[in-house]
Amino acid sequence: MSPPPISTLIPSTTILTAVFPPKSPQPSPLSDPKQPPHSHSQTQSSSSFSLVPTTRRKAAAGVILTSIVSLIHQPPVATAFSFGISGPKDWLREQKKKASKYLLAPIDASRNSLQAAYLIITSGTSPEKDLEEVQRLLISASRDCIPQERNSIVTFQSNTGVEVCTFKLVLKNAASLLDDKDPTKIEAETKLNDLERSFSSLNSVTNGTTPQLVSDRQKVADALMDTISSLNKFEQGVKDCLEI
Repeated sequence: MSPPPISTLIPSTTILTAVFPPKSPQPSPLSDPKQPPHSHSQTQSSSSFSLVPTTRRKAAAGVILTSIVSLIHQPPVATAFSFGISGPKDWLREQKKKASKYLLAPIDASRNSLQAAYLIITSGTSPEKDLEEVQRLLISASRDCIPQERNSIVTFQSNTGVEVCTFKLVLKNAASLLDDKDPTKIEAETKLNDLERSFSSLNSVTNGTTPQLVSDRQKVADALMDTISSLNKFEQGVKDCLEI
């Protein structure tokens, strides 16, 4: 902060006049030389009273100088950040943490779908119907992150540059405050790539399965468990970006 203007440091004429009263007029050389001299008592009294203004002037001068120095060295005015109010970036980070439950909801829903598919494929009550239900759950769990399983509308949106993969959108939101070269963000992106490969592999295994064969159903079950594991790792990567 710049020092206060000089006009605010120098007291007004009225204050100076009150602190430093004008001296009494000196006797004129043309005054009456026959005027009798002051008595000894009057001289002592005058001397005593003359000391009072001098002492007051010194005290007043000291107060004024102290005030000027304190004004010059006055610390800068505290800003809002001095009271512990966080900046916009910190505030946004806290808001993301509070909303993490909703941000992670698609991941949790996908995990529930995959777990349900695993229970169906391993039960073996009705192989053909079970496989159809597994394929339906897989499409739901993939969240439009398997290109060959997208419907026409989603494909059109993707071709026009609109991001349709829910997992990518989740990560983009979670890592929006991180730099592109941030290790945490890079690690989360690696886990996302692994998850997309797991879904593609699971989709290929499911489409090439003969539901009547126990070995084929076991392949689907194993692929489901691998995808669930990749999904859990990706979820942790998102949480790391959110610092939760």
